[in-house]
Parts: sequence; structure tokens; C-alpha cells
Amino acid sequence: MSQLTVDIQRIIEDETLPGDNDLIRWARAGWRQDHDSEVTVRLVDENESRQLNHQYRGKDKPTNVLSFPFEAPPGITVPLAGDLVICAPVVAREAAEQNKTPEEHWAHMIIHGMLHLQGYDHIEDADAEVMEALEIRLLAELGYNNPYETEESEPHP
Repeated sequence: MSQLTVDIQRIIEDETLPGDNDLIRWARAGWRQDHDSEVTVRLVDENESRQLNHQYRGKDKPTNVLSFPFEAPPGITVPLAGDLVICAPVVAREAAEQNKTPEEHWAHMIIHGMLHLQGYDHIEDADAEVMEALEIRLLAELGYNNPYETEESEPHP
């Protein structure tokens, strides 16, 4: 079984944020590869999320999770999956809006981001169905509800 090393950076501190052990457990649950790797999970405020979202996605607002897959230069093999940047205030707000516990929404955002690091996306409907089915299964394995049952009929972020 492959091992995922999880480095955690907390730019925002709040006693309501998940602990390191939960963040690590969720990230490892989302790692679907058969090789060892490393990921950085960075918990940020709305300002940093907005800046990164604007710089890399052209959207001038904070967002729940940004995924930055590591792209090694040609001929270099380094076991890095990439970075996840999670905006804690956005995740808290979304959990309340979607009537989810903060814990289950955090678990979803970490797994969602981990799948993005591995090449999954939800741009096309068929790809979204595959990604969402995998998220639902992985979250169920951790004891969490289907994250898409409690949402409004909003399009997926």
C-alpha cells in the first residue's frame, strides 16, 4: 500500500478548524495512487484564497479549495502530488449554507482537492459523474453522508 505524507500549513488559526490527524486521514483517503507521494495542505484566510484564485483562475473571489498539482521538469521524478489551499472561512460558510457539519464538509473538500491533484475534474458532465461517484464512495468509507444529497440544485463549484 502506498504512503502519503501530508504537510500542513496553518496560515489561519481557529479552534473550530479540523485537527492535523483529521486532515491527514482525509487526504490519505483521497490518495488513489499506487506510489508514495507528498501533499501540502494549506489552510488560509479569504484574502490569500482570493489572491490565488484571481492569479491562477482569473476569478476575483475566495473559493473553498484550490488544487495545484506538482509538475516536475522533464527527466526529474519527485514524489510530490502538489498543494491544496483550503479557505477556512469559505468552507465554514458553505457547511452552514448546505446544512452540513463542518467536519463532513472539510472531509469532502480535502478529498475533492486530492482527486483534482490526481487528474480528476468536473468540467464535463461525464467526468463530473465519475469524480462525484468516487467522492461519495470515499466519504462513505469514512462514515460521511453523500455530500451531494444535501445541496441545493446548484451547479458544482
